[in-house]
Amino acid sequence: MLGQMGSFARPSADLGDVLDLYLHGYVSSRVMNLSRDPSSPEENKGLPLCVAASHVDGLVLALTPNAHSYNYRSAVLFGHATVVEDVDEKLYAMELITDGVVPQRWANTRVPPNKAEMSSTSVLRVRISNGSAKIRSGPPSDDKGDKDDRDVVSSVWAGVVPVHTTLGEPIPGPYNEVGKVPEYLAEWRKGYNQAAHEEAITAANTVMQPKKSKDDDE
Repeated sequence: MLGQMGSFARPSADLGDVLDLYLHGYVSSRVMNLSRDPSSPEENKGLPLCVAASHVDGLVLALTPNAHSYNYRSAVLFGHATVVEDVDEKLYAMELITDGVVPQRWANTRVPPNKAEMSSTSVLRVRISNGSAKIRSGPPSDDKGDKDDRDVVSSVWAGVVPVHTTLGEPIPGPYNEVGKVPEYLAEWRKGYNQAAHEEAITAANTVMQPKKSKDDDE
């Protein structure tokens, strides 16, 4: 499912504020039907839901198979989901999700959606109760014994293969009559590719700092 964080009550809210997670899906999908089920034991709160997402920034190739890893960013959110019934909030969420994929795309399409499109699409609002995140970055982390073994380090390549998505040149559809790729799309694609490349390179070179223990603060 496609999702985006936002606040209908405070559209200008940023990631430092309390946000809801809006999820887009087909009207009769299982999660939508469950969210409408009045027999839910927590019907006042909504359907208990867990949403996970991850992003890979690199393949971490170490001296031994056991020390191989990924550079990645991941998050898990826990909350309660309800189907958005208010038309204005639903349109807000649909625009938020659309522009979350390609900025400015909503305003550059045939909008608003017609009645059939609105009827066949549902949006879930997930009120977040808690969550967690985990990140890994930096070069391989091998045992000292392997790193001190000249035979090993001179025969096994160790390092990071950066991983990032590259958006290709847009290909016109069969009924497209717009001769040139719109500037908003071309500029966004260029910026996206550059940022994705830089993020993967930065992750490969940023060594994670050890997590502080309670004893360190005393």
